[in-house]
This record gives sequence, structure tokens and C-alpha cells, in this order.
Amino acid sequence: MKYIEVDEELYRFIAGKTERIGESASDILRRLLGLDALSLETEVPPVAVSHPGMESSYIPNNLPPVNEVINFEQLYASSMLEAQKGAVGRFLFVLEALYQQMPQQFEKVLQVQGRDRLYFATSKEALLAASQSANPKEIGNSGYWVTTNNNTGKKHAILLEALQKLGCGAIRAKTIADEALPQA
Repeated sequence: MKYIEVDEELYRFIAGKTERIGESASDILRRLLGLDALSLETEVPPVAVSHPGMESSYIPNNLPPVNEVINFEQLYASSMLEAQKGAVGRFLFVLEALYQQMPQQFEKVLQVQGRDRLYFATSKEALLAASQSANPKEIGNSGYWVTTNNNTGKKHAILLEALQKLGCGAIRAKTIADEALPQA
């Protein structure tokens, strides 16, 4: 495995050049440098990327099956997340990115529930039946809906639990949730 250490400014620049969610750092650099795409027959090991304030993480050169990686380093280091309006916008943006990377597994978020609250559902009506003040919003065009009337701290907790249900490790999930929905 090859390791590359980059400073925060360079990392944000590379991540800011992302053209699609899930695009690897290697793909971005190849595109920016005008290098040909690797043959699919060539096996390339993942590159470990780290920068200050973030645990070391592996960004694959070839995207593995979605259940092996949740590739948010580019997402939350990019200007795409920062461009979202408020906590609700960032919350929905990260959930939509999760859905896009893991559409078959995304139903696991339906397990994220409060003691007396329903946070996710497959219809607006289901969330409104559970709470008239739910303010349900669809997660992109996924067919999944989420309650958005919670305070930022609760949205953070919901996102954290959703990330973990989808297989993200606890430390990495916390890093992603903290970046998306900073706690005061």
C-alpha cells in the first residue's frame, strides 16, 4: 500500500474537484493530471490518505462493493457540503449521499428510532401519522423520508446512528457527523 500525506489546503482542493459522489482521490488526480484511466485488469491497492483533524482513512482507487466502504472524506471536505443551507440542508445532503452509495442497504436507517419517535419512513404520511410536527422531507429522490424538525444536536445523533447502522465505524461516523452537523 502506498501512503500519501497531504496538508489540509491540498486535501480540500482535491476534494473540491470531485465531480460525482464516490469519486476516488486517485480518479480525481488522474483526471486533473490528464492521465489515462487504469485498465480494469490492473489491480491497484488503496491509498491511505490522512490530514490534520481526521483519522487516517482509505480511499480506494477502484470502488469496492458499497458495503466495504462509505467514502465520505471527499464529500465532507468538499465545498458541496459547505454550500448546503443550514443544518437541515447538510443533514439531507449527507443522507442522500449515503443513499446514493448504499441504496440496497439504506433500508437499515428505518431502524433508527426514538423511544416515542419515528425518524425515518418510506412515506411522508407515515412520519406525519407518527407526529404532526415531523416536518418530513424526502431524502433526494430515494423514496425515504426523514423527520427534520429536531434540533441540530438530535439531527447529529440521528445521522451518527444511521452511519453506524450502515456499517461505518464509531470513530469515523462521529467524525463525519461532527463535520456535517457541528456541535456548539
